[in-house]
Amino acid sequence: GRSREKLQRVVERAALKLGRPTLPSEVGIIICDITNPASLDEMAKQAAVVLNCVGPYRFYGEPVVKACIENGTSCIDICGEPQFLELMYWKYHEKAAEKGSYIIGSSGFDSIPADLGVIYTRNKMNGTLTAVESFLTLHSGPEGLCIHDGTWKSAVYGFADQSNLKKLRNESNLKPVPIVGSKLKRRWPISYCRELNSYSIPFLGSDVSVVRRTQRYLFENLEQSPVQYAAYMTVGGITSVIKLMFAGLFFLFFVKFGIGRQLLIKFPWLFSFGYFSKQGPTQKQIDAASFTLTFFGQGYGPGFSPEKNKPNMRICTQVKGPEAGYVATSIAMVQAAMTLLNDISDLPKTGGVFTPGAAFSRTKLIDRLNQRGIEFSVISSSEV
Repeated sequence: GRSREKLQRVVERAALKLGRPTLPSEVGIIICDITNPASLDEMAKQAAVVLNCVGPYRFYGEPVVKACIENGTSCIDICGEPQFLELMYWKYHEKAAEKGSYIIGSSGFDSIPADLGVIYTRNKMNGTLTAVESFLTLHSGPEGLCIHDGTWKSAVYGFADQSNLKKLRNESNLKPVPIVGSKLKRRWPISYCRELNSYSIPFLGSDVSVVRRTQRYLFENLEQSPVQYAAYMTVGGITSVIKLMFAGLFFLFFVKFGIGRQLLIKFPWLFSFGYFSKQGPTQKQIDAASFTLTFFGQGYGPGFSPEKNKPNMRICTQVKGPEAGYVATSIAMVQAAMTLLNDISDLPKTGGVFTPGAAFSRTKLIDRLNQRGIEFSVISSSEV
């Protein structure tokens, strides 16, 4: 990082929390700053894998990716910004392959649970999985939920710049991935999920973008049958729905203008009805929070053709874990890095810019996560 004093304080806090007083003398500190490319080269030369936690990535991410590739170092980030993730693929995939660097984005709560959750569901289904809907539920303790405004900033800039993401996708000119079986119907912006007894809205994070890129990779490179995917978030009862509708309308109106964006960024707490703040969650809020991601999959049993028939298999799986933004994200990112270092023979043959699912579909990452509190399980599986 940029400041020796701040890094020192982080190491001291970690030493205290882990009860390891000798930690500050065991952990080296490397000073680097994106405004000084030479310092990033120096950092990359000393590393096998760089874990980059500094967002919004649209402002701070690319110099790190570039330095890692130029020095043959791998890099993992926790980005939830589709535009940055897709742009890095188009700009650097071939160069990274040439240098043997694995650049793996979205390896935090965005989007390891969703991306590997779909792969897990496919692996557990007796037959061909063709479509999945996921529903995210965030659980909080008595003090409620709070999210750091870094995530809010990324969302503000992402929505403001949607036209550029569309342009990037149009220019990439990709052949559509085939749809196997019945087409997955999109739900209304507010719909009721009977199984979870809750209203839901579309999940606006990077999960859909990441899962689709993974499914394209698995289809084109490993000849696996592609899975359609849609992501939703449960919002509880009708009062929450009304609150969210207002917050959403405010957000979409203000994000269109420069001055509106400045206001959104200056007063996250006000415009998000208290969900986002510059301080982020307290330790108590973190300790009491958790998440459940439920997947409803459909497909075809062995010997049953998707051509003319309706899906005849259903499966429900879940990924459960601790607080999403800090705890689950840290576990996911560190285990992705450990997998990259230890399961090298199960990774794609050459380096490149990958989604977590593309990089890790054949590794032991799900087992590693299961052992550390992010648990994947099958809830039910049946023929219809």
